[in-house]
Amino acid sequence: MAECQYIIKHELENLRAKDEKIIPGYPQAKLYPGKSIVRRLLTNGILVQIFPLHDQEELKKLRHTWYGRVKIGYQPLDEIRCYFGETIALYFGFLEYFTFALIPMAVIGIPYYVFAWEDYDKYVMFATFNLLWSTVILEVWKRFCAVMTYRWGTLLMKRQFEEPRPGFHGVLGINPVTGREEPVYSSIRRQIRIYLVSLPFVCLCLYFSLYVMMIYFDLEQWALDYHQENESNFSSLMLFVPSIIYAVVIEIMNRIYRYAAEFLTSWENHRLESSYQNHLILKVLVFNFLNCFASLFYIAFVLFDMKLLRQSLATLLITSQILNQFAEAFLPYWLQKRHKKRMKKKMFSQKTDTDLSLVEQVSLEKEMGTYFGTFDDYLELFLQFGYVSLFSCVYPLAAVFAVLNNITEIYSDALKMCRVYKRPFAEPTASIGVWQLAFETMSVISVVTNCILIGMSSQVNALFPDSKMDLILTVALVEHVLLAMKFVMAFVIPDKPRDIQIKLARLEFESLEALKQQQMKLAAESLKE
Repeated sequence: MAECQYIIKHELENLRAKDEKIIPGYPQAKLYPGKSIVRRLLTNGILVQIFPLHDQEELKKLRHTWYGRVKIGYQPLDEIRCYFGETIALYFGFLEYFTFALIPMAVIGIPYYVFAWEDYDKYVMFATFNLLWSTVILEVWKRFCAVMTYRWGTLLMKRQFEEPRPGFHGVLGINPVTGREEPVYSSIRRQIRIYLVSLPFVCLCLYFSLYVMMIYFDLEQWALDYHQENESNFSSLMLFVPSIIYAVVIEIMNRIYRYAAEFLTSWENHRLESSYQNHLILKVLVFNFLNCFASLFYIAFVLFDMKLLRQSLATLLITSQILNQFAEAFLPYWLQKRHKKRMKKKMFSQKTDTDLSLVEQVSLEKEMGTYFGTFDDYLELFLQFGYVSLFSCVYPLAAVFAVLNNITEIYSDALKMCRVYKRPFAEPTASIGVWQLAFETMSVISVVTNCILIGMSSQVNALFPDSKMDLILTVALVEHVLLAMKFVMAFVIPDKPRDIQIKLARLEFESLEALKQQQMKLAAESLKE
């Protein structure tokens, strides 16, 4: 079913105008050669929504095995893939894997929190484990991903001849590779838009983020002065208020910037969906990284205040998780419940009767929310990975809160997909794409961060009482060695398990043999003639 949906969506999105000037019956809906017809129908309000309907019988089975009962076990990823497609199934697979991968960090972090709260020097071993952990889990994930996508038949999916995205526009021309008619747009004009408009805008947003960060530190200083003057329980609570306010402001800024980044990336007019996604992810990641982590870097390496770092990290992590759960799970579910109350009779029939008429089902599902893809879900995991890997040696409970959040995330996301959102079109994929590179980049940054934190500990400083330069050179050397080990491990650990490599080699051999047999058959037929 998922493959059928993808084929239908692909054909609809690639309906483009040739000689037509307007849509018949709608003179205000102008067309030009190469324009996506479906996109024009949507922007002019002629076509309101396009979505596949839920299969109530299959959805009921999936709900029962997925989140119908609380259990400790794996998710039904194959069933999720059959119903929602590979992209969504792979996200839930990664969420499940990442949650299990966090458990060792959480188990080790609890005794560090209980027995060595103020003794930061004991976190040297925790930071060292963090370095190895962040590398190994990403390499092992590639193997898990290869096993799943091979089973689903998308491991060898290639994007060399990807069709133009629906939002791409330009003068109708001929693709020199495929020989097909498609829109053509100058790459020079696109580069001008990127470097003269998008890049300055991103830099301006980064500057504004840093400006807000400095306001946060002014609030922190005010709260500290207030506490020193009053020394009360209320003043102690006030110490956490600036961090909470800053965490809320960060979430608001991230969401506003996301809309601006989408508009700019769409305006840049990228030909391929993969190129569009890569540019959008780059814009969003750069801003989110600076917006979420700049204050932590400033506290750790400029102010050298480990207590404030611990407090800020805990507040930012917990507040962001609460806000995300509210905005992504509880609020949509509450809105959907309100809609159910307005249509109580129809929703009751949907729950109990799988033989709804088509008109009733469409009228019910068109009011449901729209799932816009896995972008925000992966972004949330990316930021969580940053909180855990960059500074968790200062706050070891970060992994514990991440595990608890992800367990609830699995169930809340499953509930959203089955009960809150319209059924999205399936999208095949071979991996988590550019997000793999994003996580690997974060792990490289975490190596540098943790090495500097280790070098700042009094245990390591005591080894170099006379020369700070020797300490700096030693930390730099260790950091380079660890980075070298990281890249060696990435090279040594194969991305695909041995049995998958053998199966792929056998498949390639059989394909070549079939091609050879076909060529021999054609040659024999030509000789007979």
